[in-house]
Amino acid sequence: MRKITNISFRAARKELICGESVLFSGLLYTVRDQAHKKLIELIKSARKLPFDLKGKIIYYCGPTATPKGKVIGSCGPTTSSRMDEFVQALLKKGLLGMIGKGRRSRRARQLIKKYKAVYFVTSAGCGALLAKKVISKKLVAFKELGPEAIYRLEVRDFPLIAAIDSTGKSIYEDL
Repeated sequence: MRKITNISFRAARKELICGESVLFSGLLYTVRDQAHKKLIELIKSARKLPFDLKGKIIYYCGPTATPKGKVIGSCGPTTSSRMDEFVQALLKKGLLGMIGKGRRSRRARQLIKKYKAVYFVTSAGCGALLAKKVISKKLVAFKELGPEAIYRLEVRDFPLIAAIDSTGKSIYEDL
C-alpha cells in the first residue's frame, strides 16, 4: 500500500491508479453541503476564501461533537454526489482531491479528469475508527454551521481508495 502526503500527492496524483489503496498523512479540510454553498457564494462574488484551495484535498465530512479527551468525534464520509454541483468551481480554484463515499455523476467524473484531480473513497460506517487517524482539528470557517463548519484535520495513515483517478477511470464503472 502506497503512503502519500500533501506534498507527494501533488506529484503522485497522476500516477494513482483507479482502485489503488493508499494511506494519507497530512492536511484535509472538511467541507459538507452548507459550507460548499458558502464557498461558492464567495467565489461568485470574487471574495477571499477562508483557505486556499490550490493543491488541497477536501473531505466530505461533518464530524460529530468531540468527546472529552479526544481530538475529534466520529468523522466518517458523507455521500459525495450531493457535492457534484459545486465541484467545477472548486477544481477551477486548484482543488486536487476529494474524499467521500459513493459514485459521482458523469459530469463530476469528466471534471476530475479535466483538472487531473483524484476522488477517493474511505470506509463508510467506520467514522469512530477514522477518528483515531486524526492528530489535530482546527476550525477554519463558518462556525455557525456546527458540524458542517470547515475544519482543518491533520491525519496520519488515513485509509483511502482512489475511486476516480486523474484519467477519469472509476471503480464504479471500470473494474
